[in-house]
Amino acid sequence: MTEKAENVKDDDAVVESVATSVTSEGVAEVKEFNGPKFLLPIVTFLRQIINEMKKVVIPTRQELVEYTIVVLVFVLVIMLFITGVDVVIGQIIMFLFAK
Repeated sequence: MTEKAENVKDDDAVVESVATSVTSEGVAEVKEFNGPKFLLPIVTFLRQIINEMKKVVIPTRQELVEYTIVVLVFVLVIMLFITGVDVVIGQIIMFLFAK
């Protein structure tokens, strides 16, 4: 997604600009913005957000369940690893400093 703003006319506080955006299909969309100059970056930013949100894919229920299981298994494995490291270090400390 590329977006480019070109200043066409610059009057005191109003600027006419053309924002060109290229969609995922490669088609250029031209949108005019007639408003205060300071709003151009904000409008461009909002247009970019809308274009990116159109690309968002909501996972199906099955995908969501699968991803949840993967995350829970990963967390369990990491938890067991850290517990093991903690026990080993604790045993080493007890061996070194026990009376």
